[in-house]
Amino acid sequence: MGQAAREDFAAFAVARTGHLYRSACLLTAGDTHLAEDLVQETLGRIYLRWSRVSRVENPAGYAQTVLTRTFLAHRRRFSSSERASDSFPDLAAAGSDPSLRLTLLDALARLPAKDRAVVVLRYWEDRSIHETADALHVSSAAVRTRCVRALARLRDLLGEDLAEYARP
Repeated sequence: MGQAAREDFAAFAVARTGHLYRSACLLTAGDTHLAEDLVQETLGRIYLRWSRVSRVENPAGYAQTVLTRTFLAHRRRFSSSERASDSFPDLAAAGSDPSLRLTLLDALARLPAKDRAVVVLRYWEDRSIHETADALHVSSAAVRTRCVRALARLRDLLGEDLAEYARP
């Protein structure tokens, strides 16, 4: 890879890392350490294929797809329910509602990995059903089914009156 391509990739990585990290945090239900690992692995995979990736129509969308697939592959490899204890929690950002954040992350954590991935892609990433299906290598019907199932589970966990969680 030439110097210009390395600089192009570095600019892409700087621009997309924050967004990839936020998506990874949602996919991992708040496990910031795993989210960092997933972003690093995603960027590493993209770097190896940068000559091809830089020519695609939407490299940012491609990166999100790689992140989601990396997360699902990680879940398959380490499918035990064992979770590391975080005795030193990260500090909340100023102006945020920590109890709301913890409630939502806990609800996301209770979803199966594929349902969580569908919720993050559809509602956090604002992808269409077709784009989500392509990213996850499933049919559009499977995405719709998982959305219905995941949202019903979230309603069960959070209660029917979701308005209390919405910000004005």
